[in-house]
This record gives sequence, structure tokens and C-alpha cells, in this order.
Amino acid sequence: MKSARARREVYVGQWLPEPVVDETLDADTAGDIAHDLSVALMLVLERLSPLERASFLLHDVLGLDFADVACALERGEAACRQLAARARAHIDQARPRFPASREEGARLAAAFAAAAKSGDTTKLLAEDAVLYSDGGGKRIAALNPIHGADKILRFLAGITRKNLALAAMQVRPATVNGLAGFVMREEDGAIDTIAFEHNGSRIVAIYLVRNPEKLRHVHF
Repeated sequence: MKSARARREVYVGQWLPEPVVDETLDADTAGDIAHDLSVALMLVLERLSPLERASFLLHDVLGLDFADVACALERGEAACRQLAARARAHIDQARPRFPASREEGARLAAAFAAAAKSGDTTKLLAEDAVLYSDGGGKRIAALNPIHGADKILRFLAGITRKNLALAAMQVRPATVNGLAGFVMREEDGAIDTIAFEHNGSRIVAIYLVRNPEKLRHVHF
């Protein structure tokens, strides 16, 4: 955990978890696993302290009792209960405010892809939508999250103007970390993934991964 934390402290730009694409998993469990590894959950786990994260994962995910958790972490049992409770509270706060169906997610993702070609995605984005992009300093991406539909629209329009190769990009639908999205292959063969979180009628978050080190396992 200390090693991973040190790497993230010197990470260039926004950090996003490695995308889990359903097609790379066993067909019987793909959807369940991807849902458990949702971007929102991974991001909130990232914001927990190492002890909070370990207490939560060992007890709530792996099923160890708190006596074993306390032994593993070399902390008191009561302290581990409190650590897990704090982690659980943070995770509950990060849960989606609206029930989101896969069908509606796929519809919005397809509509966004179609609208992006004309540069008019305003009607599909919630006013307080956020775009996260992870290039890891290896490929072009926004260094910080972009907040607001208008700013997202300007960012995407700028990419379209600067990158004429977008016209040659190949796109296929995919489920990425439990969210509707796409796997994209650029003209030079580079792979990107994009996933959309929605509230039932509008897109509230976009997760774009461009760091090639996080995409080695993803195929077009």
C-alpha cells in the first residue's frame, strides 16, 4: 500500500483505476465483477486511509471477523470496527443517488457518441456533470477533473479541433467497470476506454482512460 501510494503521489494528472471491460472476464460473472469494481467505488476506496481501506476490505469484502482483522493490522479490535465503520460511511455517501439501468446507460452512451460527431452533447449532460481523464503523463488528458456541462463541451470541442485523427477512430460498445461505454482504437492503434455514469436521464460523469499502461489488457 505504501508503494502504491508513493506512485500516486507523483502521478501526472487525474488518477483513475484500470478499466475492467466485461469482455475480458468470464461471461457468467462479468457483470457482477465489473459492478463491484465500479469507478465510483474504486475512487472512494482510493480516498480512504490505508487502515480504513484494509479494515473494510478484510471484514466487509473478504469476510474476516474483527478479531482476525485486528491481528492482521496489529490494531485493537474496537479500533478496527471504527475504521471499517468510517470506510463504510464514506462508501455509502458515494453511492449513486439515482437507480441507473444498464439499458438507459447504453442508450445515453450511444446518443452521446452520435452527438459528439456534431459537437452538440449539451442536452445529454447534467449541468453539474464531471469529466475525469487519465493519461498518466503519457498521453494528452486534462490534468484535473472538468466540472460543468459547458466546460466539458468546450474541452471535447477543443480535442476535436486539435485531433483530426478522431475521424478515423474505431469505436465499439462495451461495459466498463459496470458502466455503459466504449473501447476506442485510434488511427495509430492506441486504445482508450470511456464510461458514462448517469442519473436516469442525463450523464453525470464521464471517465476517460488513455494511459497505455492501464490498457494493455484491453483489446478492440
